[in-house]
Amino acid sequence: MKEKTARIVTDPDICGGEACLRNTRIPVHVILSHLAAGEDYAVILRNFPKLTRKDILACLDYASFLATEKSLAI
Repeated sequence: MKEKTARIVTDPDICGGEACLRNTRIPVHVILSHLAAGEDYAVILRNFPKLTRKDILACLDYASFLATEKSLAI
């Protein structure tokens, strides 16, 4: 997972601090939205030529990580 999540960065000066793919201004949620809409990897890669298949997988891995995060009531 470390290699995949290394592709995801957050910076308060880029996209308002949203999680983005490294060296882009493409927020993770944008790629996830395309996947949720049923687009396949080829369509996403055609629409975002800077990205690779590994970038898409990193977005999915990041979403999976967030979905398994636990929060504790204080």
